[in-house]
Amino acid sequence: MTRVLLAEDDASISEPLARALRREGYEVEVREDGPTALDAGMQGGVDLVVLDLGLPGMDGLEVCRRMRDGGPVPVIMLTARGDEDDRILGLEVGADDYVTKPFSPRELVLRVESVLRRSRPAGTGHRLAAAGLAVEPEARRATKKGAELALTLREFDLLAFFLRNPGRAYSREDLMREVWGWDFGDLSTVTVHVRRLRGKVEDDPARPRLIQTVWGVGYRFEPDEAVS
Repeated sequence: MTRVLLAEDDASISEPLARALRREGYEVEVREDGPTALDAGMQGGVDLVVLDLGLPGMDGLEVCRRMRDGGPVPVIMLTARGDEDDRILGLEVGADDYVTKPFSPRELVLRVESVLRRSRPAGTGHRLAAAGLAVEPEARRATKKGAELALTLREFDLLAFFLRNPGRAYSREDLMREVWGWDFGDLSTVTVHVRRLRGKVEDDPARPRLIQTVWGVGYRFEPDEAVS
């Protein structure tokens, strides 16, 4: 059974969310503060974390940051409406997705299903490689010059997409649709993930040669530019 850790201190939110997830067959473990949520997440066996930013004891940003040090478990952040800075910070520390309050339990369930679906090996993907980078979709493993990369779920999917589609410019809307599977959403999500991915795959993230910005369009992966 897929295990979801739900870290939310407001019972009026956590109880209907937990019921909705359990109806869909998920095993749900609820935590009401940051330290106990972190302990539960670091013990292993959690398939996905739903994490409120405003947890007592330790905020969701710090919980996510520390969880990321322990492994690549998918994280969906719960944020308050209008707190764009918090949403971006959540993505910066490694959240894979976010849901803005208020939201319906069904919306959260759909996001959980989407993130989990993309976190599972496709089973049919072939190894992709270019410019010293390699991705093994079935193993969910990525390397740079043989060294394993610690990528989040979305960073992995983004890199795999770029490796499959070199030399073509994609808008942020294109990337959101192709990588996230959304037809609408906050495009800063794409911007933040591209920046994080550059920090892990580029020799000099301040002067990216692989993931190039195409002004007025979006981004283009250029493996030939890395050849020296």
